[in-house]
Amino acid sequence: MMKLKVAGRYLACSDGSPFFYLGDTAWELFHRLSREEIAYYMAERARQGFNAVQAVALSEFEGVTEPNVYGRLPLLFTADLPDPCRPDEEEGYNYWQHVDFAVREAEKHNLFITMLPTWGDKFNQLWGKGPVIFNRENAYTYGKWIGKRYRDNWNIIWMLGGDRPLEKEHRAVIDAMAEGIKAGDEGGHLITFHPPGGHNSTEYTGDVPYIDFHTSQTGHGARECYFSWLVMESMAAATDKPYMDSEPRYEDHPACFKVEYGYLWNEDDVRQNAYWDVLSGACGHTYGNHSIWSFNRTKQEYYPYLWNEALLHPGAEQIGFVKKLRESRDYFSYKPMPDLTEQNGALSAHIASGAGKGYAMAYSPLGLPFTVHGGKMKSPNLKASWFDPRTGGETVFGIYPSGHDIQFVPPTQGKGRDWVLILDELAQVEGKVAGFPDGISGHKQKGHNAL
Repeated sequence: MMKLKVAGRYLACSDGSPFFYLGDTAWELFHRLSREEIAYYMAERARQGFNAVQAVALSEFEGVTEPNVYGRLPLLFTADLPDPCRPDEEEGYNYWQHVDFAVREAEKHNLFITMLPTWGDKFNQLWGKGPVIFNRENAYTYGKWIGKRYRDNWNIIWMLGGDRPLEKEHRAVIDAMAEGIKAGDEGGHLITFHPPGGHNSTEYTGDVPYIDFHTSQTGHGARECYFSWLVMESMAAATDKPYMDSEPRYEDHPACFKVEYGYLWNEDDVRQNAYWDVLSGACGHTYGNHSIWSFNRTKQEYYPYLWNEALLHPGAEQIGFVKKLRESRDYFSYKPMPDLTEQNGALSAHIASGAGKGYAMAYSPLGLPFTVHGGKMKSPNLKASWFDPRTGGETVFGIYPSGHDIQFVPPTQGKGRDWVLILDELAQVEGKVAGFPDGISGHKQKGHNAL
């Protein structure tokens, strides 16, 4: 693998080849896992198709006041507070050597580490345990130190923020940390920003030069998660840079944070946000599991699984297929095209659609019938296939003429029976389409069940 760069609305490797970002939220990884556990985690995520791991250097769960599994803290203390200007580099297997190990282990599996220098409660303790330890001056010093430390590792992406909003004083801290990272890292790696729930980074940083691509946190509440496609559209309108969702609904997360609701977001919900977002033009997507980001070791009501059990849950096994889909056709030419399809108005049945060079795609999250405005396609003939988000399988089921509306009926209907329609443009043969009469106009053709 190699370092990344921005290529229009998408990311690319330094040689220009496409890079579809598929991340996992592993916020507490450096803080809570041993070397052996990190090696197991990285191997599994690579097998499942991930290529990025989002982890926090100064983590949320008392990350600067409670030691890691080897008894080491990331920062030495000055007076009563951890000091960002004094990273632990003392003898023994110190905290930062453990982070180094994780970075190298990820490299073995061609995984990027999307590294948050700190969680947000260390500069804005709006909630959480903190303590607040950053100001503009020490944020620059710490940023320069951590940037220099990982300057020569190809597999680093910097993610500022950490689930907190930015008031004026906090924005100054983030700007200084970014400036420090740029100085230490010498501009070698991409930088983004992780916002609080229900927000996106364009709201807090705008298009400042140090932001290479934008992210949102559509989050875990019903009010936000069913409109993630609208968030992608709003980000596209606010910036010319790439954009994506860095924290959508987590698999196994209590819906709306309420255990008493008796419903955990599951693999169906995970897929819904992923395909909505990606077909709305996102440069990648991030998966999360509630018991993984926390690396939960004891079953409890709010964290119902052990982390190593959750590692193999269905959503994690299936999320790689969204990357497979995007990489199956011409990558950089894809653009969202909402008016390619006709909406039925149902809240959770929104059809996300778009097209690239020689093809179009449309996602039906509930498998409900939908209409494609075939007149928007350039080729007179269209090969139609169903892509199954549960298996990654693709099945051709027909050839259709374009130039008019076509109604397609996915193979199955209902929650968890989502499908992606793929239309590949074909060359016209002798001015006719086999099996259809001449002069066809305005006729609705029904897509046959592929199963």
